[in-house]
Amino acid sequence: MWSRMLFCRRGFGIPRKGYLQSARVGFAGRQDRHSSQSSEDSIRKTPLFDFHRDHGGKMVQFAGWSMPVQYKDSHIDSHMHTRQHCSLFDVSHMLQSKVYGRDRVKFMESMVVGDVAELKDNQGMLTLFTNHKGGINDDLIVTKTDQGYLYVVSNAGCADKDSANMKAKLSEFKSAGHDVELEFLDECLIAVQGPATTKVLQPGLKDDLSKLTFMTSTLTTVFGIQGCRVTRCGYTGEDGVEISVPQSGVVALMQHLLANSEVKLAGLGARDSLRLEAGLCLYGNDIDETTSPVEATLVWTIGKRRRKAMDFPGAEIIVPQIKAKTARKRVGLVSTGPPVRQHTPILSTEGHVIGEVTSGCPSPCLKQNIAMGYVDSAYAKNGSPIQVEVRKKAIKAVVTKMPFVPTNYYSGQ
Repeated sequence: MWSRMLFCRRGFGIPRKGYLQSARVGFAGRQDRHSSQSSEDSIRKTPLFDFHRDHGGKMVQFAGWSMPVQYKDSHIDSHMHTRQHCSLFDVSHMLQSKVYGRDRVKFMESMVVGDVAELKDNQGMLTLFTNHKGGINDDLIVTKTDQGYLYVVSNAGCADKDSANMKAKLSEFKSAGHDVELEFLDECLIAVQGPATTKVLQPGLKDDLSKLTFMTSTLTTVFGIQGCRVTRCGYTGEDGVEISVPQSGVVALMQHLLANSEVKLAGLGARDSLRLEAGLCLYGNDIDETTSPVEATLVWTIGKRRRKAMDFPGAEIIVPQIKAKTARKRVGLVSTGPPVRQHTPILSTEGHVIGEVTSGCPSPCLKQNIAMGYVDSAYAKNGSPIQVEVRKKAIKAVVTKMPFVPTNYYSGQ
């Protein structure tokens, strides 16, 4: 999920209808990865479901939830509005939990690779649930609050798996006499993203947003709604916050925010292209239970103390990989011509298959196709010429560093 200053231009010739159609197909496919096929009656809805429909939201299935893929504005307009102004996303499908007790840090570190103990009060980190085969069970954010608990947010598509994992570990810890308790939350979660975030949000806060830097959090009142946790983070590469808000106040909060002309609603389509421009992984596409943090170039999530102690799941496999080369590596790609989508074969210049695309789309900001995927390590150096096979035709591409669009996270400067 992570400094950006780039002017983006809209209207570069991507067929908008086709773009939306591909987004719908993509999200339906990801839903299949995370949950079994279910009837319309079993699809879960966030407390903002009616709000989305009343505001023109086009609803699709994603990770077992009915979510808006876009609103009245086109996907590209929403994407560009986020980069230039401020957009509002419903992410209430994410799994939120709290971990209490004297042994809460030890409990969390028994499942993740991050150094939770080193966090300061109200500071968070991106970390990974790993398994004993060295794969990634999920990516998540853990925040050490000054209210005596850890605040955890993980992915909707992994909610059943994550909650079962945490419950099993809780039972193990309590049986061993450790002091730890776990609570799953029913609060809503919304994301306010874009360079105008401070301008939009500050009038509704007593807290000084200039003191809330990237990956820090505060429990506060937002536009009169008490009990909101505001965390400076997001999934777009822009400055922004995520707000955990009681269900009883979420519609009022949305209305307060939308009263500002800088703010527009945005859906999953824009969220996906924004995160890809920022080089951020989507669980189930770019990382999964068969992917190691080293292959995924997420070594930076593994705390130095944790590497030395080798006390997280899969450490005996993952830690040696840090010094040794893995057979494959996640890279960024840029190309021209037809859009590059998930599962597109990646070829050497000689035409041999060397990997596969895991996420791809035309970049609204860069006016070229961007993608990420895994290639044989010999081809992973930035600047390496490669090819992608689109519609059975080899298209020239280049391995490039990520993020594709520089990020704009707020560091207090």
